[in-house]
Amino acid sequence: MTVTILAWYLAVLAFEHLLRIMNLKHLRRHGTTVPDGFAGAVDEGSLRTATAYTLDRSRLGIVESLVDSGLLVGFLFAGILPLFDRWVASLTTSFILAGVVFFLLLSLVQSAIAIPFGLYETFVIERRYGFTTITPRLWWSDLLKSTCISMTLATLMISGAFALVAWSPLHWWLWVWGFLAFLTLFLMYLSPYVIEPLFNRYEPVKTEGLEEEIRAMAERAGLRVSRVMQVDASRRSRHSNAYFTGIGRVKRIVLYDTLLNQMTHAEVLAVLAHEIGHWKLGHVRRRLIAGQAGALAAAWLAWRVTSWEGLPGLLGMTEATFPARLVIVGFIGTLALFPLTPLFGWVSRRQEREADRFAVELCEDPASLATALVKLSRENLSNLHPHPLYAAFHYSPPPVVERVQGLLALARNE
Repeated sequence: MTVTILAWYLAVLAFEHLLRIMNLKHLRRHGTTVPDGFAGAVDEGSLRTATAYTLDRSRLGIVESLVDSGLLVGFLFAGILPLFDRWVASLTTSFILAGVVFFLLLSLVQSAIAIPFGLYETFVIERRYGFTTITPRLWWSDLLKSTCISMTLATLMISGAFALVAWSPLHWWLWVWGFLAFLTLFLMYLSPYVIEPLFNRYEPVKTEGLEEEIRAMAERAGLRVSRVMQVDASRRSRHSNAYFTGIGRVKRIVLYDTLLNQMTHAEVLAVLAHEIGHWKLGHVRRRLIAGQAGALAAAWLAWRVTSWEGLPGLLGMTEATFPARLVIVGFIGTLALFPLTPLFGWVSRRQEREADRFAVELCEDPASLATALVKLSRENLSNLHPHPLYAAFHYSPPPVVERVQGLLALARNE
């Protein structure tokens, strides 16, 4: 069975890399073709730059994936997991402390492995294409703060979850799910006021009249927004974006300062109308419900499978502690869910199209949303020619060319 599971993982890995290669070959063939709706905004020169940017990032992604996969195979199939498991168990007899040490050490090792790739991406690739504005000092400061925050939260979550497992061995799956669901919702309330300001400076939108227009549009949609903010994203990168954050009464709109410098009022409103559409159409609520339903099912399956005596043998182990059993269940569960990836992507792309239609109805201006997407793709050097199969597996929104052409068709029919 161990050989079968390893072969399954290697097949998934090979398929993922095949998709990447197909996507890069497709981009090389079509990367200098200006799509309909993009004439005047991009030319062959800018498309060559976007192609080179995508190729550089993809090559780095392939190398990082191969390194991560090699280490994972070594950890799970070359006898490192049982050695690590026994070593952690020898440090303490506490069930809770052993769980915290086990997963925190794995998380720290994973973060350490990612550091050189993050540095290369930020200070070589992103700088090469004019995106990087962050200093090395700020980069390391962000890493330190994010690591401290994630380790603190992970300690809280792991210790709480393992305490519930010890307290209720027969029903821990339900208690752990409830505990983690509560923490997730609590962090959605807390993050805009406690965590996010540790990294960026948030302030009211400075562009004259824009906040009033945004609030008026939100009120037309029946959405109450607590604050409309801009964030100093330009301290780190010239990439642009806008998003909603928080939940309930602490919902707020956040605009990158880079976005405000690139777009007209009408385009900013159109982008935000799309995000409002996700709230009004229930996409955010449905994603939360679906996520928690999936988490509940995963917790129940983990409860059933972790107690199975034959579980360690699936990876060639004779015995395994509870944390190691969770690692095995998580690894096999990820493999089992891989065939559903296109389905999840299809649902997400469908919701993105619905949000686009909502934005058109709210603003009555499909052309502004189309030009906003063109600017976003141009300024961010987006790949305008993804391979269809790659997009089916990895694109949450539909490819930007498809979205723009659909919006321009609506504009022509007005």
